[in-house]
Amino acid sequence: MNHESQRYLTKDGIRLYEPGDFAGMHAAGRLTAQILDEVAVHVFPGQTTGAIDDFIRNRVEELNAVSATIGYKGYQHASCISVNHVVCHGIPGDKKLKDGDILNIDVTTIVDGWYGDSSRMYVAGTLSRKAERLIEVTHDALMLGIEAVKPGNTFGDIGYAIQSYVEAQRMSVVRDFCGHGLGRVFHAPPNVLHYGRPGTGPVLEEGMFFTIEPMVNLGRAETKVLADDWTAVTRDKSLSAQFEHSVGVTADGVEIFTLSPAGTFHPTY
Repeated sequence: MNHESQRYLTKDGIRLYEPGDFAGMHAAGRLTAQILDEVAVHVFPGQTTGAIDDFIRNRVEELNAVSATIGYKGYQHASCISVNHVVCHGIPGDKKLKDGDILNIDVTTIVDGWYGDSSRMYVAGTLSRKAERLIEVTHDALMLGIEAVKPGNTFGDIGYAIQSYVEAQRMSVVRDFCGHGLGRVFHAPPNVLHYGRPGTGPVLEEGMFFTIEPMVNLGRAETKVLADDWTAVTRDKSLSAQFEHSVGVTADGVEIFTLSPAGTFHPTY
C-alpha cells in the first residue's frame, strides 16, 4: 500500500475521502435514486420481477452508467428484488406480483467510478395495514440511524438508534446482513450494523462514506439463505422490509447521496 492511500485510512481501515469526492457520490447517488423513482410505475399486480429488472438494466445503460451488480460474484441482474418474506438479495425472474405484495428494489450504479447504492420499498396494488406499518417503521428506523451520523458519534450509536426504535414497535432487526463502506468500491470497511450499544464501534469521522440499510421483520429476526446462494428469507415466513441510503459524514453531520429527486423515497408519499 502506498503512503498516499495509507494517509486516508483510519486505524479501523476505513477510508476517509476528500471534500471534493462528495460531488462524485452525489452524482452516482442521484442517478440511482432517479431510476428508483422511475421504476415505481412498473410495479403492479401481474407484473414480473424480471420485467422490472429489464427496465432498470435499460435505464442504467440509457443514462450512461454501469450496473455494479451485473457480474458481481456471478450475479446477472441490474437489481435485487425482494418480495414479501424475502429479506434481501431476491433474484428477478418470471414470478408475477400479486395484489398487496410488498417488495424492496435495490439498485447500485457506477458513475465516473463512484458507486451509488440505494433501495426502497414498493407495493403492488393495495397495501395491507400491517405491511404499511412495517414499511413505515423501517423507513423511520433508517432516518433515525442517519440522524445519529456526525463526527464523534460511533457506529454503535447508529445501530442503537435503529434497534431501540424497531424493538419498541415490537418488530425485529435482521442481524445477518449489514450496511458497508463504499465510494470508488462497492463494499469496503466498515460493516454498518443495524443494532448495537451507544458509544461502541469505530468513531465517525469526516469523509467516511457508507450505506445504512436496515432490514426489519414483522416476526423474528432469523433468516436463511436459499439454495440459489443469494435469496435470504425470514425463517418464520414473516414479512420483511428494507430501506437503504448511501451517506457521507460531513464536518458537522451527514449528507445523503441517494435522496429521491421526485421526493418519492417512501412508497406512501
